[in-house]
Amino acid sequence: MAQTLLSLSGVHTHIGPYHILQGVDLVVPEGGVTVLLGRNGAGKTTTLRTIMGLWTASQGEIRFQDRAITKLDTPEISRRGIAFVPEDMGIFTDLSVAENMSLAAANGPIDAKRLGWIKELFPPIGTFWNSSAGTLSGGQKQMLSVARAIIEPRRLILIDEPTKGLAPAIIKAMTDALRELKATDTTIFLVEQNFAMASNVGDTVAVMDDGRIIHSGSMRELVDDAALQEKLMGLSLEAHQ
Repeated sequence: MAQTLLSLSGVHTHIGPYHILQGVDLVVPEGGVTVLLGRNGAGKTTTLRTIMGLWTASQGEIRFQDRAITKLDTPEISRRGIAFVPEDMGIFTDLSVAENMSLAAANGPIDAKRLGWIKELFPPIGTFWNSSAGTLSGGQKQMLSVARAIIEPRRLILIDEPTKGLAPAIIKAMTDALRELKATDTTIFLVEQNFAMASNVGDTVAVMDDGRIIHSGSMRELVDDAALQEKLMGLSLEAHQ
């Protein structure tokens, strides 16, 4: 049984007058990929942003490596070893790929060996190293966004819908990269709408609806049970391949 790396217990988040997270209980085991599934508006992105301290939980507790991080600010959470890849990618489009990567290396010069590995993982990083990030395609920008998050070793990476709007060939490349990344010491917590892709990389899964977790377990269990897929999400993996 893998140890718990991240846990949320009874987490509520309010954004203005809106009560988005309504008592989230969630465990992310150390190692591999945990996928958070759910319809649009279920609270998935809010969950990631609350973990990262971009929005503050109004109730409940978030623990990382068995230490409370609920009230920490975002820079401190990052220093604890958590990186966040937002849905909007968060890259600096007016800077070069090289400059984007250098800014992400907060602890000093980029490690040459690690950069070489990242360029193998995402070939466009090397190809367009001196190009403006704003000239990259959508898939290349997504690769840059993930590459920035892993330029320094991280214990946990939060990734919000990395395949949204991408062509099938780019989705395959992203899937392959995430598989290789999860073979390292990095744990991935992934929000993803593409169930076929999620099932190919996920080890554990949680399903969210109306700001609560309504199911959690192994990805294999969910993949093998079409009736459970239909019950939880109104879809079946077979119909979406």
